[in-house]
Amino acid sequence: MLFNSMVFIAGFLPVVLLGFILLAGSGRQRYAAVWLTLASLVFYGWWNPAYVPLLVGSMVFNYLLGGLLMRRPSRAVLVLGVAANVALLGYYKYTGFLFGTLDDAFGLGWSVGDIILPLAISFFTFQQIAYLVDAHDGEVSEHDFVNYCLFISFFPQLIAGPITHHGEMLKQFKDESTFRPRLDNLSLGLTVFLLGLFKKVIIADPLGANASPIFAVAADGTVPALYDAWFGALSYTLQIYFDFSGYSDMAIGLGLMFGLRLPVNFNSPFKAHNVIDYWSRWHMTLTRFLTAYLYNPIVMRITRSRMAAGKPLPRRGKMSLGTFVVLVAYPTVLTMFVSGVWHGAGWQFVAFGLLHGFYLVVAHGFRAFKARQGLPLDSDKPLHHGGAVLLTFLSVVVAMVFFRADNVGAALAMLSGMVGLSELTTRFDKSDYLTLAILLAFVWLMPNVQQWMARVRTALDAPPREHWLLRWFPVAVWSPSPVIGLAIGVLGFFALAVAFSVAPTEFLYFQF
Repeated sequence: MLFNSMVFIAGFLPVVLLGFILLAGSGRQRYAAVWLTLASLVFYGWWNPAYVPLLVGSMVFNYLLGGLLMRRPSRAVLVLGVAANVALLGYYKYTGFLFGTLDDAFGLGWSVGDIILPLAISFFTFQQIAYLVDAHDGEVSEHDFVNYCLFISFFPQLIAGPITHHGEMLKQFKDESTFRPRLDNLSLGLTVFLLGLFKKVIIADPLGANASPIFAVAADGTVPALYDAWFGALSYTLQIYFDFSGYSDMAIGLGLMFGLRLPVNFNSPFKAHNVIDYWSRWHMTLTRFLTAYLYNPIVMRITRSRMAAGKPLPRRGKMSLGTFVVLVAYPTVLTMFVSGVWHGAGWQFVAFGLLHGFYLVVAHGFRAFKARQGLPLDSDKPLHHGGAVLLTFLSVVVAMVFFRADNVGAALAMLSGMVGLSELTTRFDKSDYLTLAILLAFVWLMPNVQQWMARVRTALDAPPREHWLLRWFPVAVWSPSPVIGLAIGVLGFFALAVAFSVAPTEFLYFQF
């Protein structure tokens, strides 16, 4: 079931909201949690009912194991629990890729039947691994089965994130001041949901229609012409930007309708002035998970080994090349490799992860060099900042080619076209790029939804940084006024009209 489908908007959501209002509105929060859990399982099973037992079984297994780790912490049990979760993900997501790679390399004749990837398995696997690790470390304070199941299966975040953390969600289910129907939450949630729907169906989907034919040409082995290649790469980059931004807004809006605040997962990443900044803005909860449960443990283990060996700890501006490689480059590349593989089973995703790992190492290295020279880490000059933003964006576009391409060969064909190595020629058509230019100007110059609605709290995270445009024109900030209501109504009307008149398209992150 898709957020942008008629069956969800006009059928599923009103029924679930009505049940929540009747239960939580009468003070029966416990029954409301059960209702939302059952509704979330129906939402998940709408795609394929056969995989509901998989989700339920995974939740039961990890809940019981988490309870055991809370009572009797055991590193061996933790390792087995994490390995079981990774093995389940690996079977469904990587078995076909692994056997295909071995067969291509050695001609073994190995093959496996089609293994259908269960929706959301990458997301709920990470959520449950975090729960097990924290249960072992004594950082889980609540262990309630109903609340745990709702935490994992809550439908606004189940399919494509954000990757919520038990510490920020479980306590909300017991807060009767918020986990109940409130008119302000319903109206704010609907506003954010409609803005996200507009991004998806009005902006992202048409961009995808432009990008797909060009990537299809590259998948056939043809190097697209220069202008076509750039048009396809930029169109897809903007498509996934508005698609993921729209989904993130819709998830936050849906959560708010039920009195639950989800973490921000998308914060204008194309405004980033380096790739470090980019990954603190793009898929923020994935970055948070990988940092807390992979990168930091690796760095801590290496640091302890160096201390045991009597090696000095690095100091700001005094890091040697060897120390940088061991403490920064290695953990960064390994973490981004895992990020790439998590996104998909294919060498193009490995290349995507390693490329971003390279970007991050260069960015960290450049900052370490500036610190060593006593230079400011970031320039406050507008021209320097603008150049940094543009360079970061172009680096992201190159990586997105691998992210979108069917395979590494198709990605290299696209990149060859982008540097002018195609034998094909096409004339530059200003009309093709006008829409892209307008959208890029919007992305770079306008505030995001969280900034525009900064007067109210719609998500979990700290208040967003004030946008310069809203500082100059405070009248443009969101407020519960008739003018703003009319504008949202018009946008929502067009978004719903389009959503109800065409077959719904999947959000891009559904495939992961």
